[in-house]
Amino acid sequence: MKILFLFVSFLLLSTSAFAHGISATDIQAMIDGGNLRYIWLGATHMLSGYDHLLFLFGVVFFLTTTKDIVKFVTIFTVGHSITLIFATFMSITANYYLIDAVIAISVIYKAFDNNKGFQSYLGVKSPNLLVMILIFGLIHGFGLSTRLQQLPLGEQNADMLLKILSFNLGVEVGQIIALIVMLVVLTQWRKTASFLRLSKIANHALMFAGFMLLLMQLHGYLHTTNEEEFGFNKDEHYHIHLDMQTAKEKNYTHDSL
Repeated sequence: MKILFLFVSFLLLSTSAFAHGISATDIQAMIDGGNLRYIWLGATHMLSGYDHLLFLFGVVFFLTTTKDIVKFVTIFTVGHSITLIFATFMSITANYYLIDAVIAISVIYKAFDNNKGFQSYLGVKSPNLLVMILIFGLIHGFGLSTRLQQLPLGEQNADMLLKILSFNLGVEVGQIIALIVMLVVLTQWRKTASFLRLSKIANHALMFAGFMLLLMQLHGYLHTTNEEEFGFNKDEHYHIHLDMQTAKEKNYTHDSL
């Protein structure tokens, strides 16, 4: 059981580190490439931001009119743009694992709402969807800000603001690209009989993905704040994972022979 726990912990921690880390290469690229690089980074970050994309997918899952799509996506965009720009410019930060844990909750919330969970399980009316998407948009933007603040933004306010706006522009470009793909997939799927039959299952899967992301972020938070709670410090934990991987490779080689 302990080995299983360590193995799962290793997978979760590795994924968390990948999701939050800004490599030295990326940082140097930002220094050398200027504002265009920040646009590129913003776009690629959104396109690889599975938590943001899952929430956006949940938002548009049942939207069928252009008016509704524009309305809900715009309020989400306004929300995450406000906190991305303001929090970064004012250097307001927090533990990014906790922020991303709330973002994971937003994925769970939207899937739960899509399946009429408030009415079916709680017997109450769903909260105003526009308000909730705005609130979660603000939180998503704060999460994006924690990434951006890992990069060199300069000391001059004008230069810093331009880089922040460039990154935000890139985020919106990435969101538009992802949204187009989602809408194409959903539009084609709605034409089939399986959509109504499987839509509830799809949102249960979306909810499950949100729970997994939540566990991943809480695991990362524990590693950054309560390393000793695991019974060993960070370096020992890392070496245990390396030993596990080495043993696994040796067993694989032995079985192959």
